[in-house]
Amino acid sequence: MTSARPLIRPFTGLRPRPDAAAAVAAPPYDVLSSDEARLRAAGKPYSFLHISKAEIDLPPAVDHYAPEVYAKSAENLKTLIDSGVLLRDSTPCYYAYRLVMGDHTQTGLIAAASVADYDANRIRKHEFTRPDKEDDRVRQIEALNAQTGPVLLAHPDSDEAERLIAAATSGSPVADLTADDGIRHTVWRIDEQTTIARIGTVIGAMGSLYIADGHHRSAAASRVAAARRGQGRPDSAEYFLAVIFPARQMRIMDYNRVVRDLNGHSVAELLKAVGERCTVTPATAAVAPERTGTFGMYVDGRWYHLAIRAELVPTADPVRRLDVSVLSEQILAPILGIADLRRDTRIDFIGGIRGLAELERRVNSGEMAVAFSMHPTQMSELMSVADAGEVMPPKSTWFEPKLADGLVSHVLD
Repeated sequence: MTSARPLIRPFTGLRPRPDAAAAVAAPPYDVLSSDEARLRAAGKPYSFLHISKAEIDLPPAVDHYAPEVYAKSAENLKTLIDSGVLLRDSTPCYYAYRLVMGDHTQTGLIAAASVADYDANRIRKHEFTRPDKEDDRVRQIEALNAQTGPVLLAHPDSDEAERLIAAATSGSPVADLTADDGIRHTVWRIDEQTTIARIGTVIGAMGSLYIADGHHRSAAASRVAAARRGQGRPDSAEYFLAVIFPARQMRIMDYNRVVRDLNGHSVAELLKAVGERCTVTPATAAVAPERTGTFGMYVDGRWYHLAIRAELVPTADPVRRLDVSVLSEQILAPILGIADLRRDTRIDFIGGIRGLAELERRVNSGEMAVAFSMHPTQMSELMSVADAGEVMPPKSTWFEPKLADGLVSHVLD
């Protein structure tokens, strides 16, 4: 199903002056706590954290969702615009965006994506959202009259789309910086009309796009559009800020689990119970599973390699065959008593960017009793779940590298 509106369209981006891009760019609002953001932005008046997490400029006792936080965010955005740090392009453009993290490179397109196609599930979801987090993003968009946090999307494989975007990177960038974490972010403006038209045609012909990260931002954009539609306001809100990468270029890292106790079992009893469902092999080093159906387990100072018994994997179900689901159904729930990953405080989740040593540290410290290392969820698995109209279990994907906030924003006229 497609809408009457184009799937994507160019827009007049609000972006830093090229010489200020490094000072403006900031991590996404939802990967830092307020205390971390306050430290990161200290002495950096242009940092986009003053907009995306404006509570850092208010007394610590102020509730992060208080009206004055959103008002401060709008004030800080206006200050950067009035001072000329942020400039708005005069004509609608697309933007090419390249991320380089070590030996990994991905190049995608910054565009405005159709809310109607999101509502019709042509832009497909794979996660539930929380109303309180949606409310926060709605208030932020309304306060700024802009979308400043891009939604991360994936498009199906397309050689022509990749060639078109790659060709746009041959000119001079409008932003080029290496962030504190070593990730390089480079942005090019695409303003040639023939190229703009062709990009719209090629991506518009795709059956679906897939949300990788940003479910709350896209849901909030849909709510803002619906409200403004009812008020007869201009239609720029009918599109939301997105960065679209080829699925085959995107990198999902492992999202590992640690559990606080053994649910009354001894280590020997745990190994016996796990052995009834998996082949258990002692390992001499940390286990980074190399294929689906395998896990690492760290307990009592030792690593074990686990291989789930094939007959226990429901291969016809795109959700239940995921490794994160298999681990939950075969070990976390029946053996360790963790049935609700969203609410059970005995479990925690550790992104693979922090390494397997972090799993060892959490267990060795006594804070946790057992850790499980995972094989990363694959993009093909995410897309299969989304195509089936299903949702993935909590903490299934950890995308790296992360997008930067502040490099291009979408103003709602």
